[in-house]
Amino acid sequence: MRKLFKFRLPWGLDWPLFIIPIFLAFWGIVFIFSVAHTTNPGLTLSQIIFSILGIIVMVSLALFDYRNLRGISLVLYLILVLLLIAVLFIGNRAFGASRWINLKIFQLQPSEIGKLILVLFLARFFADNTQINWKKILQIILIVGLPVALILLQPDFGTAMVFIASTLALLFFSKTKKFVLAIIVVAMLVAAPIGWKYFLKPYQKQRVYTFINPASDPYGSGYNVTQAKITVGSGGLWGAGIGQGTQIQLNFLPVAHSDFIFATIAESVGLVGSTILILIFILLGTRAINVAKVSKDYFGYYFAIGWGVTLLFQVFVNIGMNIGLMPVTGIPLPFMSSGGTSMLTNMAAIGILQSIYLRHRKITL
Repeated sequence: MRKLFKFRLPWGLDWPLFIIPIFLAFWGIVFIFSVAHTTNPGLTLSQIIFSILGIIVMVSLALFDYRNLRGISLVLYLILVLLLIAVLFIGNRAFGASRWINLKIFQLQPSEIGKLILVLFLARFFADNTQINWKKILQIILIVGLPVALILLQPDFGTAMVFIASTLALLFFSKTKKFVLAIIVVAMLVAAPIGWKYFLKPYQKQRVYTFINPASDPYGSGYNVTQAKITVGSGGLWGAGIGQGTQIQLNFLPVAHSDFIFATIAESVGLVGSTILILIFILLGTRAINVAKVSKDYFGYYFAIGWGVTLLFQVFVNIGMNIGLMPVTGIPLPFMSSGGTSMLTNMAAIGILQSIYLRHRKITL
């Protein structure tokens, strides 16, 4: 029986993949403290605790044989569906959405852990089905469509888009014929008006209108976007310094610790620092995808591809909405936005990637 854990020090780690998440988490704590140390000091402490727990989870999963996750991915998927149903009935509401289950110790956000679980389950599906025909496409639609529909009911359009982006990436890198993939994309574009009419709430539609023309309602629906752009611009080339920016310290920017933390960072460290941060995220995403190249099995290959794209997509959307290139969707900046579930999920994914990387080298741990 294969051992689940091996306990010697894993010197064969992908060190950039190990160090970068810890580096990002540390600076996330610094910037959250700069925003919330006077108004909500508990927020920083919470982020520190979940960052430490996240690192523990990351190391534990690196030692864990990732191939055992293949067998339990269906169970995890079913648990996810149950949690997404539960959050609609017992979830706490904030910003017009029901996304969190109060576990007393912390607020669990099922859609966040769903990003990881869906990639695991799809990695198993694609590994088991090397040839994707129309029957398999229908199965994929059902697998992804159920959690996406439940997430849209919360409503959480941003996370639903993350699920779809992950699925399209896996279809692209699988042996799915490209003309089949093209038909799927065209079908999604044709169905978009239906989704616009029946699934998006009025405030979500207003976000799209605001994205197109923020000046139409600068003190209402366009306020957050306008203030985020002002905050980013006020950082200049080198930034005002951590905790020194007037936009942040005078509380002009809402939720500066979560959705708009990139604007907080940009005001503090300027264009130079923000550019370095973006390059670090790109490096992290490419290291994740590099794990796919060295994976010894299809399950590891598809997981690494799926999570690498998921990570980069979230970074792109979050930064895009901070600088006015994307509508506001509430997608966090991985490892840096405040949020316990997001931190644990992202660290867990890195741990699984490390497990794949370690075992491709057949190192005795």
